[in-house]
Amino acid sequence: MARNYRQEYDRYQGTPEQKKARARRNAGRRLMERLGKVSKGDGKDVAHKDNNTKNNKKSNLKVQDASKNRSFPRNKKAGRKRG
Repeated sequence: MARNYRQEYDRYQGTPEQKKARARRNAGRRLMERLGKVSKGDGKDVAHKDNNTKNNKKSNLKVQDASKNRSFPRNKKAGRKRG
């Protein structure tokens, strides 16, 4: 069965809560663009060190490869590694 992107947007990505979260992530990216740390099309992501997208302080943002930012270290049971 093919993925239904319209339904996915309507049920999750289009909710007011998710729109606000996306806007906060975009604001962090724009800040790093103004500082000259990233540029459009560079393949980099702006990561939040504390994983809190509401915290867009310069000290909480870092530039990472997209592949590194979109995953996390896992333990033997495939959960997030702590510590």
